[in-house]
Amino acid sequence: MIAPLDRRRERWVLLLLTAVQFTHVLDFMILMPLGPQLMRAFGITASQFGALVSAYNFSAGAAGLLATFVLDRWDRKRALLLLYGGFALATLSCALAPSYPALLGARVLAGAFGGVAASQVLALVGDLVPTERRGAAFGLVMSGFSLAAVAGVPAGLWLAQLVDWHTPFSTLSAIALVLGLIMTRILPSVPPHPEPGGVRAVVERARQIAIHPNHLRAFALTLVLAFAAFLVFPYLSPSLVANAGFPERHLPLVYIVGGAVTIFATNLVGRLSDRFGRLRIYRIGAVASMVPVMLVTHLPVLPMALTLVCTALFMSLNSTRIVPATAMITASVIPRQRGGFMSLNSALQQLGGGLAVSVAAWIVDQDAAGHILHYGTIGWLSVGLIGITLVLAGRLRVAEAESRP
Repeated sequence: MIAPLDRRRERWVLLLLTAVQFTHVLDFMILMPLGPQLMRAFGITASQFGALVSAYNFSAGAAGLLATFVLDRWDRKRALLLLYGGFALATLSCALAPSYPALLGARVLAGAFGGVAASQVLALVGDLVPTERRGAAFGLVMSGFSLAAVAGVPAGLWLAQLVDWHTPFSTLSAIALVLGLIMTRILPSVPPHPEPGGVRAVVERARQIAIHPNHLRAFALTLVLAFAAFLVFPYLSPSLVANAGFPERHLPLVYIVGGAVTIFATNLVGRLSDRFGRLRIYRIGAVASMVPVMLVTHLPVLPMALTLVCTALFMSLNSTRIVPATAMITASVIPRQRGGFMSLNSALQQLGGGLAVSVAAWIVDQDAAGHILHYGTIGWLSVGLIGITLVLAGRLRVAEAESRP
């Protein structure tokens, strides 16, 4: 058993984990708006730049699958420190990359370390926070995504414009190093449960995690959620500019406004989940999120303020699905299997996102005037997948160890 933290230390731990999540998400997000600079710097094509983006997802997914076999044999704190240290070095390698192949390799490493570290963050929240407060805890930690959008991406772009594209990565690496040093002092140890070793035992534990019926339902929910979101997100900015006439120079406002609203929404939904039940809040949020999905994928030319309202609703209501879903998924596994489970779950999320981007690229097209075609079809497909998650979420069960007082 893990000794419960007092509320003050619990708050500090959650703020630290939120900062870790912020750096991981920002490392993934900052690459996309740096596309024009990187294409000029290395003389690469749009498809080669796309490989830089997808390399992170697929690497994180593959590393997560491998980590499933070993993470529950490690102290959670030690595992996170090692993974986060590797992430900091990989991000520094991105800043120092002298060529396109070197940058591609650095992105593979950043995805491998960063993706598995993110799964450990979620596992730690599940281990350290009592189930009755876990919705609010996940709301806080997952607001790191919104902070990356509202503050991290604009700051990274400003640094890139002020110096060059290397600067955001070197700055992020320095921040990660400082956070790692703070973690050594603040983060409590979560020792592994003593179990027999040996390769056969490790494989058997991973197999038990992978084939448990409740885990399979959780994995299905994660996969469909990721697919529904990543279908729409990659072509949001291009469609706003090409189809809705949104000024390209004002695109940062989409992330600033949407991120600010999402910070509020994630924390509110987390508290509501603890009070009224995660499944109920998930279903309300999922149904409500269908409306802005259809709006942004069929958006006509509108005044800029109305467009910002639509995109802010899309981003914030997407988070109202993720927060209660993550709380339910984390509670679906017993604590001693949570590290491997969350690693495998994160791997499926990353792989699902990468596949969704590929499917979206296959569906959309451009006409001679540059308009994005068939984006509305993606919207309908995303809404259909969200509908499927309503059924999947209802079939998820709390693990026996989690349901005990």
